[in-house]
Amino acid sequence: MNDTVIRLDNVWFRYEELSVLEDICLTIRDKDFLGIVGPNGSGKSTLLKLILGLLSPQQGTVEVFGTSPVEARLKIGYVPQFATFDRNFPINVLNTVLQGRLGKTRALFGYRREDREAAREALAEVEILDLEQRPLTALSGGQLQRVLIARALACNPEVLILDEPTAHIDPKVEEGVFELLKRFNERLTVLVVSHDVGFITRYINRVACLNRRLVCHPAAELTGKMIEELYGGPLKVVQHDTLIHGHD
Repeated sequence: MNDTVIRLDNVWFRYEELSVLEDICLTIRDKDFLGIVGPNGSGKSTLLKLILGLLSPQQGTVEVFGTSPVEARLKIGYVPQFATFDRNFPINVLNTVLQGRLGKTRALFGYRREDREAAREALAEVEILDLEQRPLTALSGGQLQRVLIARALACNPEVLILDEPTAHIDPKVEEGVFELLKRFNERLTVLVVSHDVGFITRYINRVACLNRRLVCHPAAELTGKMIEELYGGPLKVVQHDTLIHGHD
């Protein structure tokens, strides 16, 4: 049985004259928990856009569940970068999570009962069902991040992709988010882009080191020397108790 979920084969991508991704080969299997790390400008967000079908490679192929990323899009839940989300938009928690049902419901005729049930189940999974009527403006950073994860879960995806999900969150809250992701990984394939290299290796089973080209390692094999080579020099390291966080 083929358990391949996502496959990139000899993928190249450039923006005009700027080469961003070169000869990317990556296979992601069912129930993988993959961390994608690399310095700013290394192509991490571009890689996600290729998997989501928002961009197409100039060379090579991208397959999701054996078909094109566009055709498989409803099987993917996506959590965008926290900093790009407008938390001042006048909407409450439940209606934000219901947005995750778009594409799976008759939006022109309003949300159905099953949509609301799916949204509430997602809120319960991220442990904030009691906040369903609260406006986004009244949420803490950690609560808002859980709302965005619930929105991605509301479409009942088979793959969950998160772009820097804890970049602006307190370390203790960050740990809670990753404990949730580890639990979801029991039934979902999870991809997460992160700068906290040392921290995420506690949770992921593989790490993709990206700086235009990509090398994949089992998480346990990642060393300080590999990280320095990836980032092109020594890192500033911040220690939280026994956790080491690497930042470019």
